[in-house]
Amino acid sequence: MTQTSVLRLQAKTQSYDWGKLGDVSKVARYAQQSGETIDPSKPYAELWMGTHPNAPSTVIDDAHTPLQSLIHKYPELSTQTIYDQYNGDLPFLFKILSIRKALSIQAHPDKTLGERLFKEFPNIYKDPNHKPEMAIALTPFEAFCGFRPLDEIKQHIQRYPELAELIGNDVAQNFLTTIQEQDEDVEKNKTALKSVFSALMHSPQEQVIEQTSKLTNRLQNEDKEDPLAELLLRLDQQYPGGDIGIFSSLLLNYVTMESGQAMFLGANEPHAYISGDCVECMAASDNVVRAGLTPKFKDVDVLVEMLTYRYGSAESQKMTPQSFGSHSLLYDPPIDEFSVALTTLKSGETEQHKPIDGPSILIVTSGNGDMSVQGSNYSLQEGYIYFVGANVELSAETSSGLEFYRAFTVPT
Repeated sequence: MTQTSVLRLQAKTQSYDWGKLGDVSKVARYAQQSGETIDPSKPYAELWMGTHPNAPSTVIDDAHTPLQSLIHKYPELSTQTIYDQYNGDLPFLFKILSIRKALSIQAHPDKTLGERLFKEFPNIYKDPNHKPEMAIALTPFEAFCGFRPLDEIKQHIQRYPELAELIGNDVAQNFLTTIQEQDEDVEKNKTALKSVFSALMHSPQEQVIEQTSKLTNRLQNEDKEDPLAELLLRLDQQYPGGDIGIFSSLLLNYVTMESGQAMFLGANEPHAYISGDCVECMAASDNVVRAGLTPKFKDVDVLVEMLTYRYGSAESQKMTPQSFGSHSLLYDPPIDEFSVALTTLKSGETEQHKPIDGPSILIVTSGNGDMSVQGSNYSLQEGYIYFVGANVELSAETSSGLEFYRAFTVPT
């Protein structure tokens, strides 16, 4: 028996407190197309497309067949090489995120650290994998990503006495002295930056509460047009009572993206999403090390030790896509597990995707049209999700406009 190469999927939603409510959420709107009933008071934060056991996708058929079981049963859907490389499973998890308030300041472990954390703390870290990830904006999007240039951090230590108070005079002065030296020593700078971040993250909670109160009271009486001040006050409203993540904002790059712009978040790099909707793809893991803007467990010691302490501009965090056809762009991060293609068609346009030597998942994010694969036609409607097997040519057309994203993996 041969298995059809194209399968329409039902993906599961995840309800986290930071998600947009009801059908304001793109997650909810897309899930509705697969039959999910939407509760207007419930946050719909993430839509998971893939085989991760926490929320595995199923085929829309009478048996609700798990996608993972078909991939495991039919190696030709992946190619034998991919099947063997990833133990008969998908190596990536594809998501839609709809963000109402900031996610935790976090980082994801590399493979070595992931294996150790899983072995030592399996109740917290649920698998041994690494979790590099990529976010592509669907709507105007805000995030923190990586450490700011050192001169910006210097200015913030001097401009925000509350920050200087938390990290302490000795650490602050050592940092300022180090980065002013004429011969730039990157490793020395990273060590000084680590000292600042560690001192901040280990601040006693009573001091964090006191300095947060001083900061917000001061900012409320100062220039309301300052975008950073607005952001700090917004984060305090979302996480009241003194959350150290508010001060972390002064050390991390504040990144804004428009639809179609992307950033790659490598292992051991600090980041947090703040608002907006995005497509996200990652290695198939759910490992997160958190340390701020969250009521969840904070593993401050692990986070401080794991980070690379690379620093640079906000713009340097963004990716540059490559052409992937007449109407498609390819976002290809420097890891093995996944790449993502974005196809955007205007009325009357068509697009061909050449055969890909690996499995893929496709979601229609806006518009409608038709897809043809191996002589069979499939409807493309907003929110429809398809698994597409390896080595088949795909064509899409629309009479009114169409946008879809396609995550895939190829042999390495």
